[in-house]
Amino acid sequence: MNDLDQLVQDAQADFAQSPAPADLENAKAKYLGKSGRLTEQLKALGALSPEEKKSRGALINAAKQQVEAALNARRQALADAELDAQLKAESLDVSLPGRQRGTGGVHPISRTMERIEAIFGSMGFDVADGPEIETDWYSFTALNNPENHPARSMQDTFYVDMKDESGAWLNLRPHTSPMQVRHARAHAAKYAGVTPMPEIRVIAPGRTFRVDSDATHSPMFHQCEGLWIGENVSFKDLKSVFADFFRTFFETDDLQLRFRPSFFPFTEPSAEVDIAFASGPLKGRWLEVGGSGQVHPNVVRNYGLDPERHIGFAFGMGLDRLTMLRYGVNDLRGFFDGDLRFLSQFK
Repeated sequence: MNDLDQLVQDAQADFAQSPAPADLENAKAKYLGKSGRLTEQLKALGALSPEEKKSRGALINAAKQQVEAALNARRQALADAELDAQLKAESLDVSLPGRQRGTGGVHPISRTMERIEAIFGSMGFDVADGPEIETDWYSFTALNNPENHPARSMQDTFYVDMKDESGAWLNLRPHTSPMQVRHARAHAAKYAGVTPMPEIRVIAPGRTFRVDSDATHSPMFHQCEGLWIGENVSFKDLKSVFADFFRTFFETDDLQLRFRPSFFPFTEPSAEVDIAFASGPLKGRWLEVGGSGQVHPNVVRNYGLDPERHIGFAFGMGLDRLTMLRYGVNDLRGFFDGDLRFLSQFK
């Protein structure tokens, strides 16, 4: 056996005894590296005659091919062994029941919004939609709430790093009343010169934002504002609308309605709206569910209408609070925490 045959056998033995890819690469360097045994054989060719170089070089190349073949074979064997181990570790037990994809459901707040739109739709109210980033004029000034008015502190909101054409900061709307203003102005422009002008009946449900957070308040919450403007709309109509709505919404006729004097800058006179159930866990308790009032003449003017001719009422309700009452939930935050165990109850 010549020295090259011995070298090949040594390399095959070292490769076969390498338990891991890193060990195999170390063994490779021993034979094929810059200072490896085969590399040294090739360097020694420089001292031989041309004829000897030719014959000796052929033998070295043949030995190198055998070493590389053994190296690649061991690499493949280690890779196959690693794959087998991985497959065994990640094997599936086909006797286990399959994991089914759960079915989704409508969020309870969305259920309430859809229900409110359907009830008011049956009374002839349209549904208005508008931007959540609003101008100061639509959020406050148009609603008889001028700059620096103390009533603004009741509706602290979030502001956006952008300004409108007047130089006022844009804000995340603190209520959905700006959609009433936008709808009423568009209605007044559409029917300008028409006598009598068709009545405005509209609700504006949507998300609103205020700096407030506890068990019954959230920085992001939902409101539904309503507006009814015509030439002969009274508080009697307001009471009738509320009575029909709440009895339909809570699916009971055993319900009392109460109006309490209050203050809102955009209505005069103004009233808080309370309800009381005649039965159930909330029996006999008066619960505040909304605010209302006759639209202030200044606001009617901002609609583009004549307050001497057009009169009506506006109202607002918290959709989150109505949802809490309907489903018996005592902490608002559960609706927005994303806990599927809680939300799945409302499927």
